[in-house]
Amino acid sequence: MIKYLPIKPIQLAFLLLLVYYLCFLKVLMCLLFLVLVLAALWKQYGFKKLTQTCFLIACFAAFFLVKVNQTERDYQSASETLSQIQMIPDSITVNGDLLSFRGKEAGQTYQVFYTLKSEKEQHFFKDLNQTVILSGDVELEEATPQRNFAGFDYRTYLKHEGIYRVGHLSSIDQFSLVKTMTIWDRLHDLRRKAIASVQKQFPAPMQHYMTGLLFGYLDKSFDEMSDVYTSLGIIHLFALSGMQVGFFLGIFRFVFLRFGLRRDYVDILQIPFSFVYAGMTGFSVSVIRSLIQSILANLGIKRLDNLALTLLSLFLVMPNFLLTTGGVLSFTYAFILSFVDFEDFSHYRKVVVESLAISLGSLPVLVYFFSVFQPLSILLTAIFSLAFDVVILPLLSFTFLISPFLKLTCLNPLFVFLEKLVKMSKVLVGSPLVFGKPSLAILLLLVLILGVLYDCYQYKKLAIFLVSLIALLFFQIKHPLENEVTMVDIGQGDSIFVRDVKGHTLLIDVGGKVSFSEKNAWQERKSDSNAERTLIPYLNSRGVGKIDQLVLTHTDTDHMGDMLEVAKQVKIGEILVSQGSLTKPDFVAKLQAMKTKARVVTAGDVLPIMGSRLQVLYPSQIGDGGNNDSVVLYGNLLGKNFLFTGDLEEEGEQKLIATYPNLPVDVLKAGHHGSKGSSSPVFLAYTSPQIALISAGQNNRYKHPHQETLERFQEQNITIYRTDEQGAIRFRGLNHWKLETAR
Repeated sequence: MIKYLPIKPIQLAFLLLLVYYLCFLKVLMCLLFLVLVLAALWKQYGFKKLTQTCFLIACFAAFFLVKVNQTERDYQSASETLSQIQMIPDSITVNGDLLSFRGKEAGQTYQVFYTLKSEKEQHFFKDLNQTVILSGDVELEEATPQRNFAGFDYRTYLKHEGIYRVGHLSSIDQFSLVKTMTIWDRLHDLRRKAIASVQKQFPAPMQHYMTGLLFGYLDKSFDEMSDVYTSLGIIHLFALSGMQVGFFLGIFRFVFLRFGLRRDYVDILQIPFSFVYAGMTGFSVSVIRSLIQSILANLGIKRLDNLALTLLSLFLVMPNFLLTTGGVLSFTYAFILSFVDFEDFSHYRKVVVESLAISLGSLPVLVYFFSVFQPLSILLTAIFSLAFDVVILPLLSFTFLISPFLKLTCLNPLFVFLEKLVKMSKVLVGSPLVFGKPSLAILLLLVLILGVLYDCYQYKKLAIFLVSLIALLFFQIKHPLENEVTMVDIGQGDSIFVRDVKGHTLLIDVGGKVSFSEKNAWQERKSDSNAERTLIPYLNSRGVGKIDQLVLTHTDTDHMGDMLEVAKQVKIGEILVSQGSLTKPDFVAKLQAMKTKARVVTAGDVLPIMGSRLQVLYPSQIGDGGNNDSVVLYGNLLGKNFLFTGDLEEEGEQKLIATYPNLPVDVLKAGHHGSKGSSSPVFLAYTSPQIALISAGQNNRYKHPHQETLERFQEQNITIYRTDEQGAIRFRGLNHWKLETAR
C-alpha cells in the first residue's frame, strides 16, 4: 500500500492533519502551514507527485466537509421529545438516586438522566445486564455550553461524541427487552454483563481496578481516587491503550501459537479478536489506535509508517477522534513512541526512558488540556506502569476469568494497600505545578521548538537558546502581561478573580452549593464541589497557584461554601472577613480548618492592586455575617470605577448612600445575584453605573435575576452581563479594559 502513495505516509498524514483541523475547527493557521508544506513538497517531489498528493487531500477534505455538514444537519434536526428510548447498557451509571445512560432512538444517540424513585429501582438498574427499551416522556434539550474561559464545554464534548441532545426522563411507564440486536448491541450487552458481574461479586476498591483496567469503566464512587491519580499525573494508567492491548494480544497470540497454528493464520484471527476486544473496552480511541497499529505491525509496517497509516484509517472509521482530549493525547504518545528509538535499552531502562520522553515531549499538549503538570509523574509513571503491567493487570485478568468458579475476594486488601500507597505518594510529592493554558499559537510554537531541539540537541549553544525560549514561553503562559477582573461562572453563587500585571492576586468569594433537603442514604450522590468544576480549573488555566488575598464577603454558603476545597488546591496568603462573620461558629470552624491567616477588615481599610487600590466601604460596625453585613469593595482600576457589593440588599445600600455622598460607579457587581431586594432604584440613580454584572446559576430555583431588577437596569440604560446566559465575564488589558464573555 505504501508504495502507491505519492509521498511518504507520515508526510501525507501531516497534511491531512492540517486539512482535518481546517475543516472541523476552522483553524485558519492550518491553511498557512498547508500551503508552506505543499510548496516544500513540490520542490522535493516535483509537480506530478504534488498533483497526486493534492488529489488525495481534496478527497479527504470533501469527506471531512460531508461529515461536518452531516453533523450540523443532525444537530439542527434533533427532536424535542421522545416517547421511548433504547438503553446502551454499558453506559449505565447509578449515582445515588441519579441514573444516567446513553440511549438510541431513530438513529440518534442521546445522553439521558432520570431521578430514581425508590431504592428497589436503584438496585434494579445497578444489576441490569440486558439491553432494554424504556417507555416514558423524555424531554430533550441542548447540553450546557462552555461556562468559563478555557473551561469544559459539555455541549461540544457531546457533539463530538455524536450526541446532540440531553434527555430528562420524568417517569418510566414500562420497559421491554430488545428482541433484534446488531453486533454492536451485542458487544455493548456483553460488556455490561461483565461490568455488572464484577460490581456484584467483588468488593471496592478491587472492583474499580477490575472494571477500569479490563473494561475501561470507572463509576462515580472511584472519583476520590481518580482525583489522587490525576494529581500525581498518572491517571492515564486507566486510559486503556498500549499496555492493555499489548498484554491481551500477547496472551491471544501465545495461546494459538502454542496450539501449533501458523503465524499468518494467527495474524488473521487477531482481526476479529481485536474487534471484540475493542467492543469490550467501549470502543475507545486509544484502544482502537493500538489495535490497528498492532495489525499493521503484523504486516511488517513499522514506526512512523505504521502511525501514519493508523491515522489515515481512523480518519475514515472514527472521523471525530482528534476532536477529543483522549484522541489527541493518545496520538501524541504514539507519535513520540514511534519517532524516538528505544530499542537499545534494556526492558526496565526502556520503561524509564519512555516515561521521560512521553512526559517531556507531550508537556505542551498536557498543559494545553490540563494546565498543570506533576514533574515527578515521570518517575511515578515508570514505577506504577511497571507494577500495573507485571502484577496488577495479569492478576485481575486471572481473577476475572476464574470468577465463575472461584471468587478471589481475598485479594481486596492488596488494592486497599495500593490505594494507601498512592495516597501516601501524593502527600510526599506535593501539588502539581500550575503552568496555565497556552494559546493555540503558543502551543504550536512550543511543539515546533521541541522538534527542532530534538534534531539539534548536539549543538550546545542552539540547544541552550531553544531551552531558554521554551522557558520564556512557559513563563508568559503562567504570567500573562495583562490585568484582569473576572466574574467566574460558578453557578448560583459569587466568585470574582482580580489580578494585576505584576501577578498580585485577589479573589472575592469562592461559591458553594446550597443543600435544600435531607436525603436518605441510598439517594446521596457523589459529586464534585462547584469550585472543583469551575473556579479551580479557571485559576489553573490562568497559571494561578496562589491567591494572595481571599475576601469572603459574608457567610452564605453560595459565597464561602467551597473555601476548604479551594484551600486544598490553591495556596492562600491571607483571608479577609468582616467582624460579623466571626459570630458564626460554623464559619469560624472552617476558617480554623484552613490553617491560614485570617484578618478582619472594616470600612476604611484598603487593598493595593493594579497600581491603585480597592477600598473597603462597608461594614463599619459588627453585623451578623448575613447579606447586609457583606464586605463591599470599591476602587478605580485602569480608569474604571468598580463596586463589588456581595449580597448587599436595600438596607445596606441605604447605609452606603448615607455614608458616601459621592460614589460614581462604572461597573457594578449587582448585589444578591440580581434579587429584587437589591439594586434599588435609588441606589442605581445614586451610583449611575454603565455596566451591571450579575452572577446567577442557570435555571436557579430562586429565579435570579428577578425581572423587576432587570427592568430597573433597563430604565437606567445600564448594560447587563449575566453569567447564567453569557458565562464568565472578564475585563482584561494592560492599559485599558477589553470586555469579553465566555459564550
